[in-house]
Amino acid sequence: MTIELRSAPLVEQELEKLTSKCELLKSKGVTPSMKVILVGQIKASVIYTKNKKKFCERFGADCEIINLDESINEQDFVDAVKKISENKSVHGCFVQLPLPSHLSHIDPGALIDPNKDVDGFHEHNIGELFKGDPKSKFLMPCTPQGVLGTLNYYNFPVEGKNIVIIGRSLIVGKPLALLLLNNNATVTVCHSRTTDLKEHTKRADIIISAVGKPRFLTADYLNENGKQVLVDVGINHDENGKLCGDLDYENLLGRCQAITPVPGGVGPLTILSLAQNLLQAAENSL
Repeated sequence: MTIELRSAPLVEQELEKLTSKCELLKSKGVTPSMKVILVGQIKASVIYTKNKKKFCERFGADCEIINLDESINEQDFVDAVKKISENKSVHGCFVQLPLPSHLSHIDPGALIDPNKDVDGFHEHNIGELFKGDPKSKFLMPCTPQGVLGTLNYYNFPVEGKNIVIIGRSLIVGKPLALLLLNNNATVTVCHSRTTDLKEHTKRADIIISAVGKPRFLTADYLNENGKQVLVDVGINHDENGKLCGDLDYENLLGRCQAITPVPGGVGPLTILSLAQNLLQAAENSL
């Protein structure tokens, strides 16, 4: 029987820890404060930012959504982000992606103080991830952190495991590979130019898909032992507009040991990781 790796139990468990940590920080005179920079009114982005604000407020942090006009010019955008980042009362900030086309060439993470980069995309934080020092208190990329948190919560250790990541993006694939290597996994990163992808996935203990293709990974990519663990990072819509992941979820049940659903899997843990980074940033400011 396949185990469904749902995020809700982990989120509720961690919410208690976040609340306690936030109360402790407040007792020291620090109220964690995050600014979310939203350019324009893309429907999905508006929903995402509201969800992040709502979650932060659940454990007692302050969160403000700063909405910039979609037509804002490049210099005004850069100045606005830097001003927010330089505000001493702000502990964390990030720019909600995607940006309008005339701003899409900008790396917003580079505009933010690495100590406030709750997305974990600044080159300083990626460099710390690359070094892998367990004592470092850097801010880690959120989705990779959520993936590892899921596996740990459900007692699927990555140490010594053969893990295949499908996707090499700067947001998920590459930082996730580093994080898993730091936790003693053996990692293979596959992508659109990989020859015979199935050869790699069939020998994996854990498969993590982050390609953004609806129901891309079918049973043909699995081996026959039924013990593989499947993690779906994809957020897609099928031809009928139904939300789905990269995994052919319904047809993979019973063919693997465990699987994350979409929705209700990795997605909420990205917001959880953002919140954890905010409190880490606030703590680092003391």
